[in-house]
Amino acid sequence: MTNEFSPDIITLIDEDGKEHVFEILDTIEDEKGVFYALFPKTYTGTGVDSNYYIFELIEDEGEQLLAEVQDDELLNELAEIFESHFEDLYEINENNN
Repeated sequence: MTNEFSPDIITLIDEDGKEHVFEILDTIEDEKGVFYALFPKTYTGTGVDSNYYIFELIEDEGEQLLAEVQDDELLNELAEIFESHFEDLYEINENNN
């Protein structure tokens, strides 16, 4: 039996109507809100962007939207949590090899 993994992909449309495709790396849901770590699946002439972005689920006029986190303190706190999750996942994968 093989363990096949299929990443969760999401397409976001910016204010200019341009589509951006991301892989959902992780999600945090707590008393401060719902937050996503998203990795861009956009290819450029130099390769793949190696940064991930942190988005917050917000409601605007009854519609759910994702927006980049603007609060630097919250952004740093979330980045630490996401990085910790990524390290845990990497250690698990390393131990299975």
